[in-house]
This record gives sequence, structure tokens and C-alpha cells, in this order.
Amino acid sequence: MTFYFSPLYTRLTFMPRVSRKSNDFEDEEEYTPQYRNVEQPRSNFTPVLVILLLIASFFMGMLVTKVQYLQGGSTATAGTTGTTASTGTQPSPVPGAKVTVANGDFPALGDKNAKVKVIEFADFQCPFCKQWFDQTESQLIKDYVNTGKVAFYFRDFAFLGQESNFAGEAAYCANDQGKFWAWHDYLYSHQGQENSGAFSKANLEGFAAAMGLDTNQFNSCLETDKYAKNVTDDTAAGQKATVNGTPTVFVDGIPLVGAQPYTALKAAIDQELAKK
Repeated sequence: MTFYFSPLYTRLTFMPRVSRKSNDFEDEEEYTPQYRNVEQPRSNFTPVLVILLLIASFFMGMLVTKVQYLQGGSTATAGTTGTTASTGTQPSPVPGAKVTVANGDFPALGDKNAKVKVIEFADFQCPFCKQWFDQTESQLIKDYVNTGKVAFYFRDFAFLGQESNFAGEAAYCANDQGKFWAWHDYLYSHQGQENSGAFSKANLEGFAAAMGLDTNQFNSCLETDKYAKNVTDDTAAGQKATVNGTPTVFVDGIPLVGAQPYTALKAAIDQELAKK
């Protein structure tokens, strides 16, 4: 997040230090050099200590959240406000520098002829995208979209795994029935852990039924991967626009990276409106 940007997690590994002259563990603070060459009687509790250390290492490892996913050569890492996709050569957006960004295939929310255009690149599985949806998007819609000042567009940046692709394809299938924005809201309201089955094809088909969509049409669309290329094309368009994580929001082409607070988005929109 893309930017799903929170502190970069590292795996903790505990390696006990072993003496080359015996199989006993060596503690440099407790054993002085004159004792290291003295044959020490083996303790019956040594194997137990080894087992306890291994168990401790295992449970410490369980405390570290794994946030790396591989998708088409990209790696997702968590930052403080979003999920970053590292592709090795992908440039980062330059703050304040305008980027040419197309609207994409999904319909605008609000007046498409509004003075300011806001385009969000997001992954349906990204928790920071959900945070932006919960805390910022509703205020954007209330203050600017519903008042005719902003046209809001969504583009898929699916990079967190296979279920991101399924969710993106399903969004196109829902759009075929004129239900894209209802689908967009439903997915973020029912988001689960990444690639845990929350956005499996079976679950997505269940969502379509719950929303009252034509399930025969929807299921056929999703099962045949009708829009798989559209999803990869959206992601490629985001990379071309210097998106390297989610959410990334463009206000008339000016990027705001990560789940930034509403005040930051409002300031960017007001600045653009003042120019019109």
C-alpha cells in the first residue's frame, strides 16, 4: 500500500551460540575464558533447554506478521499508511508533481463534468484502502461529490495475491449489471484477511446473490475470467502512473500516497478548485 504503509516487519531469529569444543551452549557473560577449556559434566536438563529455546523461537516467530506476497514479480510490504508494491525499478510518485492518469473503465461517482477529478488506485484486499474507505471516502462524497465539485473514479491495483485479481474481475462483472459502486462498497464492508478465502470465487458469487445481482450472468462472467486482462491492465496503468502501493489517490493528477487523513485530501481538492 500498496500503501496496505505500516512499520516494515522483520523476521526475528534466535540462534543459540554453541561452543566448538562441546555441544553445550556457551554464554559469554557467565562463562569466563578459564572455564571454557574445562570439561564440564553434561547436565540432564541440556536437551530440555534446547527444546525450550526452540519453542520460544517458534512462538516469537508467530508474533511477527508476514506481509509479503508475490504477484507478478511484485512484493507487498506494509508501511505506516498503506501497502507498498516493490517492483525493483518502479519510481515513486513525486509529491506535488502532476501525473497524467486516465479515468479507467468504471463509471464516475458524481458529475463526470465536475471541476476536479479524483482517481483512487486501490486493492480490494488492502486494509489501508478499507481504512481510507471508512474514514475519508464518505467525507469526500458528502462534501465534494454530492455537491458536484468532484468526479470520483476507482481503478484496480491488484497486487496482493490471487484473491485481489478475483475481486477486481468480479467488480467488472458487477459493473456489467450497473452495480459497480454498490459492489465496491460491499467488498470493503466484507473484507477479510488477505488470501484467506474471503474473496474466493465461491464467496464472491455468494456476495452477488446477497446483493440481488443476476447470479447466472455474474457467475458465468467470473468463472470464465472474462475480465482478467482488464484487471492486469489497470494495475499496469497504475505502475505507469508511478503507483507503487495502495491506496494512491490522484487529485487532478497530483498524487496523495497512503491512507492520508481527510484534511490532506481536502486541502489538495480546495487548492485545485481555487485554480478553476
